[in-house]
Amino acid sequence: MQQAQHPLLTIGLTLCAALFSLNLAAAPEVGAPAPDFSVIDTKGEVWTLDHLKGKTTILEWTNHDCPYVRKHYDSRNMQRLQHKAAEEGVVWLTVISSAPGKQGHVSPEQADELTASREAAPVAVLLDESGEMGGAYGASTTPHLFMIDPEGTLIYMGGIDDRPTSDVADIDGATNYVDQALAELAAGEALSTPVTRPYGCSIKY
Repeated sequence: MQQAQHPLLTIGLTLCAALFSLNLAAAPEVGAPAPDFSVIDTKGEVWTLDHLKGKTTILEWTNHDCPYVRKHYDSRNMQRLQHKAAEEGVVWLTVISSAPGKQGHVSPEQADELTASREAAPVAVLLDESGEMGGAYGASTTPHLFMIDPEGTLIYMGGIDDRPTSDVADIDGATNYVDQALAELAAGEALSTPVTRPYGCSIKY
């Protein structure tokens, strides 16, 4: 025979469930601590926010088959930004949140092959198969970019530039928000455009 649950236990469980739901629903905010995460990369190493303490970090959500992503890789615009970030001591992490069986999902070996074939230069490629990291950051498109300062504060979230098309010709003349942010950080300035509208393909969680 099933025993009746104690009222205090019921209240406690309800409160925990409510807090858990609020945590899941909390949207990241520029100026607030960046959401924590624990995700393995293609080499099996676990990356967390604490791991990145003391370093400026860029998170780039990607899906190699997305036309908007191909625009920036085929033109080498993304690789140029990755190399520029590396020269300035910024950690660039590429994140793949496509779920197993969904378009854009890749194995660790496939992810490494993509990095090599595109001559990309992220410090690591994180495999967020569960989508927990993507959900915590509210990542919705590919590409979608976030920047975190050395103290762990989110300082940028949004698109790569202000031309929401898949046309390579639109890169010339666009305001590249990542370029702009790197220049402002190098000059010791606050970011002038900390939030922009991301564009691209929806992430296949």
